[in-house]
Amino acid sequence: MKTLRFTVGGNAKLDRLTVIFDLPAGHSCPFAKDCLSKATVNPKTGKTKLVDGKHTKFRCFAASQEVIFKNARNLRWNNFNILKNLDKAGMVAAIKAGIEAENVTEFQKFRIHSSGDFFNQTYFDAWLEVAASMPNSIFYAYTKSLPYWVNRIGEIPSNFYLNASKGGSKDELIENENLKYAEVVFSSKEAKIKELEIDKTDKLAFIQDSPFALLLHGGQPAGSLASKALQALKREGLTGYKR
Repeated sequence: MKTLRFTVGGNAKLDRLTVIFDLPAGHSCPFAKDCLSKATVNPKTGKTKLVDGKHTKFRCFAASQEVIFKNARNLRWNNFNILKNLDKAGMVAAIKAGIEAENVTEFQKFRIHSSGDFFNQTYFDAWLEVAASMPNSIFYAYTKSLPYWVNRIGEIPSNFYLNASKGGSKDELIENENLKYAEVVFSSKEAKIKELEIDKTDKLAFIQDSPFALLLHGGQPAGSLASKALQALKREGLTGYKR
């Protein structure tokens, strides 16, 4: 059986003590809307292109990565192909085996999905069980799969921090269930108007219970509002990540 693959942080946003687990962007995101984008491979030519969703307002950074970096795309599809046909027990076993195989058990933080999302209830539940079995580690995620979260309210382990990713097809659950959320903003002014603190290090995802903002980042369609906003952020010396 193939093994799930994890990566260790150390990019401009995540510190080197963060372990990351990813799935293919868009393809594993059943409730994505505003940010829906997918990297698709032509089976005849082998060429990869980025396909935006019908309601896309800004492109998913992770999907753009998969067009450029074949290794990242292959790693994420390896994980998705292993998990999507397993039952809960099989998923839990696969995740734990992947953690052990990567020798990352000494790390304290697990970022579930810098790419992808919880693609069904069984998969969401599997991560709850893994987190509960590792109480000394921090697990956190941004998610638009809000129905799966709501179905388990009251059953979330204390070391498992969830952040509703605003801009999905089930956003009404954020207000209805009083869920903590993160919202992508196009400017620091927008964040100020909405009274949201901007997070550039991912720490607000697991150290506070109040909502926060994330600055727009990643390549955007030429001429789009998102593209113009991104250029303005760059002129201000601001990006979605710290330098």
